[in-house]
Amino acid sequence: MSEPEASLTEVFVISDGTGETCAAAVRAAMLQFQAPWRLRVFAGIRHESELRRVMPKAADARALVVFSLVEGRIVAALQREAEELGVTTVDLLGPLIHKVAQRLHTEPRHQPGLLHGFTDEYFKRVEAVEFAVRHDDGANLHTLVDADIVLTGVSRTSKTPLGMYLAQRGYKTGNVPLVPGVEPPRVLLEMDPRKVFGLIIDPNKLKPLRQARVRAIGSRTYTAAYTDADAMKAELEQARRLFRRRGWKLVDVGGRAVEENATRIIDLYQQDPPGGA
Repeated sequence: MSEPEASLTEVFVISDGTGETCAAAVRAAMLQFQAPWRLRVFAGIRHESELRRVMPKAADARALVVFSLVEGRIVAALQREAEELGVTTVDLLGPLIHKVAQRLHTEPRHQPGLLHGFTDEYFKRVEAVEFAVRHDDGANLHTLVDADIVLTGVSRTSKTPLGMYLAQRGYKTGNVPLVPGVEPPRVLLEMDPRKVFGLIIDPNKLKPLRQARVRAIGSRTYTAAYTDADAMKAELEQARRLFRRRGWKLVDVGGRAVEENATRIIDLYQQDPPGGA
């Protein structure tokens, strides 16, 4: 007789912060079990009314609720709701905070969101990441003018990973690819040149990157010129001429980590910011 198939386990994370720490702890615990499960994160929970919307969902899903809440009133409200609805809960921080308070002979601050903090800086980063996603690979050119930084370059010059990293640092970043035989979009050419960074790379370093791309996507997607040494040299030289003609800053991305290239771009940006004197 075969064993019954394991049902999907739902785990709800309820946090007064971002929920990232609590979610990471849940993932670490669930690695110990070979069972299907799904995680749902409810972040920024600061009011009882928010709990009253979430807890019935947990009850309907027969979910395990793991929470990281530090304000006593909210914790008590969650526990009341859980008891009434028959929801199993795990208090991730409460016991630890209690033990630390005993050891230090002092009361905790009971202030939510201290680890990551919903500060202006946090929301700025969130907005920047959303902007980078919307303006990746030449998308939504009509709002590209709102970018802090615009990256451009030929294929496989790390435009997307660089853009996402810069967004994590709080810079609204868009990227526009340069395609052989196609004129760059007008909006790119009309940007404040202090916002635009032209990405360059040695053709010998570019070739293996493009070859890997062809292997991953399939040769039918690209022409032979995509990995041809002479064609790449001509493509890169044309890009360099465009960058120099437009007064865009050049950044050589070859042989360096994304973090290093992003730091270089930020340094150049801060030295001559758009709108500066």
